Amino acid sequence: MAAPDGVIRLVEQFRDNRETYLSPEFNQTALRLQFIDPMFELLGWDVDNRQGHAEAYKEVVHEDSLKIGASTKAPDYSFRIGGVRKFFVEAKRPSVRIKTDIAPAFQLRRYAWSAKLPLSILTDFEELAVYDCRVRPVKTDGPAKARTIYMTFDQYPERWDEIASIFSREAILKGSFDKYAESTKRKRGTAEVDTAFLDEIEDWRNKLARNLALRNPELSQRELNVAVQKTIDRIIFLRMCEDRGIEPYGRLQPLLNGPRVYPRLTQLFRDADDRYNSGLFHFSPEKGRAEDPDEWTLELAIDDGVLKDILRRLYYPESPYEFSVLPAEILGQVYEQFLGKVIRLTAGHRAVVEDKPQVKKAGGVYYTPTYIVDYIVKNTVGKLVEGKTPHEVAGRTATWKPAKGGRPLTVLDPACGSGSFLIGAYQFLLDWYRDWFVDNNPAKHKKLIYQTGEGQWRLTPDERKRILLDHIYGVDIDLQAVEVTKLSLLLKVLEGETKETVQRQLFSKQRALPDLASNIKCGNSLIGPDFYRGEQLDLFDDEELLRVNAFDWNDEFREIMKAGGFDAVIGNPPYVLLQDEFRNDKQLVYFRSNYRCASFKLDTYHLFMERAVFLAGPGKLASMITPANFLTNNHLDLLRRLLLTDTDIDHILVIEQGVFFGVSVDNAIWVVRRNGSPKSTFHLIHAKCFSTGMQEISRLILSKPAVLNDPHVLFTGGQRIGGGSSCLDALWERCVRDSLPLNELVHINFGKQLRNRKLYPKDVIKLESITNLPDNYRPCYTGKDVQRFVIKRPQLACLDDPIAQCGGCWNSERQNAKNKLVTRQIGRFPVFGYDELGHQCLNTVFMLNLKDKTVQPYYLLGILNSRLIAALWMHRYFDHRRTFPKIKGTYLKLIPIKTSEDNPSVRNTIISLVQGMLDLQRALIEAKTAHGRIVLQRQIAATDREIDQLVYELYGLTDEE
Repeated sequence: MAAPDGVIRLVEQFRDNRETYLSPEFNQTALRLQFIDPMFELLGWDVDNRQGHAEAYKEVVHEDSLKIGASTKAPDYSFRIGGVRKFFVEAKRPSVRIKTDIAPAFQLRRYAWSAKLPLSILTDFEELAVYDCRVRPVKTDGPAKARTIYMTFDQYPERWDEIASIFSREAILKGSFDKYAESTKRKRGTAEVDTAFLDEIEDWRNKLARNLALRNPELSQRELNVAVQKTIDRIIFLRMCEDRGIEPYGRLQPLLNGPRVYPRLTQLFRDADDRYNSGLFHFSPEKGRAEDPDEWTLELAIDDGVLKDILRRLYYPESPYEFSVLPAEILGQVYEQFLGKVIRLTAGHRAVVEDKPQVKKAGGVYYTPTYIVDYIVKNTVGKLVEGKTPHEVAGRTATWKPAKGGRPLTVLDPACGSGSFLIGAYQFLLDWYRDWFVDNNPAKHKKLIYQTGEGQWRLTPDERKRILLDHIYGVDIDLQAVEVTKLSLLLKVLEGETKETVQRQLFSKQRALPDLASNIKCGNSLIGPDFYRGEQLDLFDDEELLRVNAFDWNDEFREIMKAGGFDAVIGNPPYVLLQDEFRNDKQLVYFRSNYRCASFKLDTYHLFMERAVFLAGPGKLASMITPANFLTNNHLDLLRRLLLTDTDIDHILVIEQGVFFGVSVDNAIWVVRRNGSPKSTFHLIHAKCFSTGMQEISRLILSKPAVLNDPHVLFTGGQRIGGGSSCLDALWERCVRDSLPLNELVHINFGKQLRNRKLYPKDVIKLESITNLPDNYRPCYTGKDVQRFVIKRPQLACLDDPIAQCGGCWNSERQNAKNKLVTRQIGRFPVFGYDELGHQCLNTVFMLNLKDKTVQPYYLLGILNSRLIAALWMHRYFDHRRTFPKIKGTYLKLIPIKTSEDNPSVRNTIISLVQGMLDLQRALIEAKTAHGRIVLQRQIAATDREIDQLVYELYGLTDEE
């Protein structure tokens, strides 16, 4: 791409007046106006917001934060798409040597690393450097460290394409920026800010836990966890307030000098209680507070060395963090992982930190990506405020007093974790209120918004607090999670505030932060007080009561529940299989008695789906991200029926390959309205997931009556939008009408499921020789062995003993049957192999045993492996499981099969061709030379075409079909 004329003019202008620009008198402001701003306008960016976007959606934000530390300014430019930061640009005067000076590079990298941006630019126009900002910045790093591009101004014309292909607005939108960032990602030396900060605070927890347990032997395990969490939270809060200019910079640093560090630190905590009114700092009884004060953590003993080590690592030069640009979302991601561990006391009152049992079982903690949060918030809170005024949303009069009979819109996350969904909902409402006031005569709303010195509009501190207290609610069974949610929301309240605005509130005898005790509560969202009905509470010890933590929604949120429920219920509930977690437990009995969806394999997410629906008020919205298997699992028909009968389904979004990295769980976002206006149809959407968002792949319209009439209430069929699929729809209907379903001809069974392979590794062994197998072992197929028409020699042998039985089919007659068909469980469409030897099958395959010996297996094999059946399957079923393509036994049973009596001549020819195909496939497996394989592959392709043509004829396909 040739450089635009504007770039050439800028280069010539700089070259002609270079001595002037290099003089100390030429300042950074002039450089930005004359060169940097025009350069990025040529890259397609709306640098001056000429399009008049609302504050939250400006493409370019100048000096993206408040002052940092004592005097340093924030990044000169933040470039954003849809309000999401993509990269920073730090501008320097031309007299600064970009290539050789250490300080500018460190400054930029520290900003971008803390903001978790992959790339950013340092430039004085004379020079331009691009840095990979995932590499942790160290003060002693040379200026070339993590630098991926360097060029001088006279190279801009010839290298303009290189710049534009990464940093132009179009490049961001097309994904070129992300591709370049991924291609330059270093294999070593990277420590992204969330990972590094997690390591940091986990180290603090370890040291604080050991020291507190040693110095305070009276602490219980639960108290120890609370004390460590609160100490870390309070320190982080005050340190982040320093970098945001709300607290005096370096206020914690004097504690590094002298003894009695914790008593002096607790005095700072008490001072914070006076200023902030937050439950994080609540040490004295006060009238009207929902929670009792913390009267014990300030009296604990903590050694000076432990605290000094923590505080030292919060300040330059030991700290690489720039807390002013560290997003609340990043803090949430860090804490989500942090909450996955718990402190346990061992013999001798020693503290150890270990994974929580439910986290170990789940294989880790997975933070919900921001784009998922934004999608759910937009489709719930966004729809609820659409077309409304702030007075209606806030339940207030024109004078901003509570309206008689009015109530604020309420948003709930019943499993709030570290608070990511509540932060997303709160930010959405902050932006919505501010933009409405700005767009509708801002002078009229001067008590609710104000303008900064840079001309930016902001909500007043009081209005930010009101929005949080009126609209945002959360519950979690984990007390630590509740505290983290409160911390994250309080930091969000303070975003953009300054020491001056906080001081003004103190002067008017107001505290800067709200008390969230009435909004964010600790309790078991799934178990109510009726759990103890008929029981004597004094028979339960304190630990049992705290473990169950029964929660009375009608009492805890009395006014909201009296009005019918919450307006929006959102979140990402935990996924825990309860048979494993609560085997023969009173809780499991309670769930089966109190939840309509409780079925065979009960998971917590099923219960949360049902709970979310009924916590939403009539006509209100619920939306969560959950595993997608509720759409297809036969045992979850009660849950699907509940959604269809008790809600108006707006849409269900299935996400290809899931959302959570390293997890093979398919995900779906469902959006429903409780008892909404009856709709006969709803949309089933498929989307592909990227690191920063989703892209829709296909969309189907499903009929609610048709789904309800399905024997298993399966979300199948539907009319594809814009897919031109009427031909396949008609063909499917005709094939079903004129054929028998496969399950009338064969028994379809899952292979045998063995016990936990980690606990019983010898249940499956590597098959060395079929003739020398140990007693009670049989060769067994897995999905990897199954190919079209043939099955490879099994590589494993399984224990053929009932003691190893865990699930699946253990019927010896079916397992050991010869001439059965086998298909693997994973795939876009089923692929069938022929087992003439009678080996057993594990649960990664399905077995098809003939019900009637008159059915010829070769005939069935030819039809099932035909292009017609693959096309019908892909049309009918694959679109419903794009995320992690599994073959479902329910769907296998419905494959339409033309009986062999329909056309004996065609039947006999298909049988003959399949016999030949089996010989060819076996020969291909044994082929030694490349030429031999090519010849066989050509014969196989020709035979395939012949079988397909015969199947088309058998099913009566037209030329068009």
